Amino acid sequence: MATPKQRIPYSTAGIGGGGSRAASGSGVLPPVVVLVFLFVVAPSLFFVVRNGGRGHVHVASGPIFLPSLSPYVCCCELWESNDIFCLPADPKGRDDNQEAVVVNNLKSILPKEVIDAIVSSQQEEGTSSLDFFTNHASPSWKTDDLVTEKSMYVDDKSKNSVAEHDLPVNKSPKDPDEHQVDTAEKIARRKLREKRREKRAMELVRKDDEARVKLENAAIERSKAVDSAVLGKYSIWRKENENENSDSTVRLMRDQIIMARVYSALAKSKNKSGLFQELQTRIKESQRAVGEAAADADLHRSAPEKIRAMGQVLSKAREEVYDCRGITQRLRAMLQSADEQVRSLKKQSTFHSQLAAKTIPNSIHCLSMRLTIDYYLLPLEERKFPRNENLENPSLYHYALFSDNVLAASVVVNSTIMNAKEPEKHVFHLVTDKLNFGAMNMWFLLNPPGKATIHVENVDEFKWLNSSYCPVLRQLESAAMKEYYFKADRPTTLSAGSSNLKYRNPKYLSMLNHLRFYLPEVYPKLDKILFLDDDIVVQKDLTGLWDVDLNGKVNGAVETCGESFHRFDKYLNFSNPHISRNFDPNACGWAYGMNIFDLKEWKKKDITGIYHKWQNMNEDRVLWKLGTLPPGLLTFYKLTHPLDKSWHVLGLGYNPSIDRSDIEGAAVVHYNGNMKPWLELAMTKYRPYWTKYIKYDHPYIRGCNLSE
Repeated sequence: MATPKQRIPYSTAGIGGGGSRAASGSGVLPPVVVLVFLFVVAPSLFFVVRNGGRGHVHVASGPIFLPSLSPYVCCCELWESNDIFCLPADPKGRDDNQEAVVVNNLKSILPKEVIDAIVSSQQEEGTSSLDFFTNHASPSWKTDDLVTEKSMYVDDKSKNSVAEHDLPVNKSPKDPDEHQVDTAEKIARRKLREKRREKRAMELVRKDDEARVKLENAAIERSKAVDSAVLGKYSIWRKENENENSDSTVRLMRDQIIMARVYSALAKSKNKSGLFQELQTRIKESQRAVGEAAADADLHRSAPEKIRAMGQVLSKAREEVYDCRGITQRLRAMLQSADEQVRSLKKQSTFHSQLAAKTIPNSIHCLSMRLTIDYYLLPLEERKFPRNENLENPSLYHYALFSDNVLAASVVVNSTIMNAKEPEKHVFHLVTDKLNFGAMNMWFLLNPPGKATIHVENVDEFKWLNSSYCPVLRQLESAAMKEYYFKADRPTTLSAGSSNLKYRNPKYLSMLNHLRFYLPEVYPKLDKILFLDDDIVVQKDLTGLWDVDLNGKVNGAVETCGESFHRFDKYLNFSNPHISRNFDPNACGWAYGMNIFDLKEWKKKDITGIYHKWQNMNEDRVLWKLGTLPPGLLTFYKLTHPLDKSWHVLGLGYNPSIDRSDIEGAAVVHYNGNMKPWLELAMTKYRPYWTKYIKYDHPYIRGCNLSE
């Protein structure tokens, strides 16, 4: 852009030499033109500029007085054309010709409406002097020299240009007051938005807290069904600082070993022998450091160094042989292999648990042997129990207990007597096999149940219980049954024999287990009897069961059916027409272990005959597989009266999530399942309910190393 000094000759020349005539003092310009220019043209130009530049003329500033040119010349600069036009500032230096020239120049740059306003104003008001406006100039007008004014103009123009760029495209620059108002409004709106955001954030946080609390409560409820001692607490993503026995480091090292195996396979496939050897070395070192550790405290002190070394070689392997697809394939193969291994281990676990469930611990076997020896050393007159006259008295409370476990039988008797209100009215009829007959007698001779009556019998001395009368004994003599029960189809592998091992449990073959179907024959003179299994504990007085009205039913028992389990279709083969025609698959099951039997009704309805019928039909195991509960469900179908559930709580031998209040409020708790309380398999949290009735300071128990 041309400098002011370069543009001055052009501007003065553009007014037809008016500058020289002004200097000489010739010609007079009517003052009205100047007044119109100042009051009409200049404001019009100003508003045109403010309205977005829709006009064609923009005045850069107020009049610029150029002392170097003439003390009587007033010039104005145009923004768009960058031209300067001048007119004499003193009326004495103006004439009509100058006025005409100025008007012509204005016509070339001003709209027609502005020129018409100037002419009409001149005609109405006449001449005026410019001196007043010169002496009372606007604060925006400057009377400095041209160079200073032009430099300030350039700076102002640059600032205005920047301000225009900062504003939105559709808006023109505003004066400072308007800008401040807009800024205050924006700040107010911004504060409102921030308040709304804060309120919304607080609502979201509150909802998140409520959701978290709900999730925590749900997790707590679900965790009640989980044995925390089995699951433990582990997360690969966080440190369990609160867990003193944390195994996070052990699991980290095992995870490193898994990834090292994957990378070693990739390195071998890509002929990276050096990396392969290094990975193999680190794997062996980590395996030695982990060993058999189950918790971080069991790790070797070199474990942190091995972790760092393994981490370095894994990073190196990732850089050299990383292959997402290859890693995925190898991890999938390892997962399948691990899954097969888990299935195999589950089968082995089932086999071992079944094997452990049917065995007798050495300590209990020791107790039985010592008691047997001492019993047969006793004189005959010392082998008798007192109060035999109570054995057939129907007015007393009679219990039937069939067991070959001395310690278990002692707990049943002791717990019943200790919780009985009138112990002298209780009579225990205990039946065992010939192997444990001496031990059972000797124990209760040494430890009589207070004022209660007890009598021990040998099942092998029941001469009426033979194969011609009892279907089970007859079936056991058949070759097919012997093959099934004793050889279990000759399994060639451990996993194959694990399922059949359950059928070979001695309790399913022993007549002690089936003797419950012959109660009227064993106790012909009794009217009611309470049957108890040897894996129960009595916690309350049971005499109230004799007062329960069975409504003509034979069996009083606690039902065990729930939403979709422990119903008839879980025990019986309803594909067999004999079962499907006679029974409801959704009929509710019930529990053996504590049953009150009305022996009078038993005899009337010939319950034993019904049992024989179904047992004969199941010779080929087509109606049910094993046990005494399925034939009991068939035999006592529609003949069982449901008892209140508080009488009998089951599941302590397999269910870890029984509510403690249910256990403590039950009259009888039942350890049905494989985890019997006298085995090491027993759940520790349930075992105290059983061990509290054992005298561990007894000489025989202490001598056989029995402990809590």
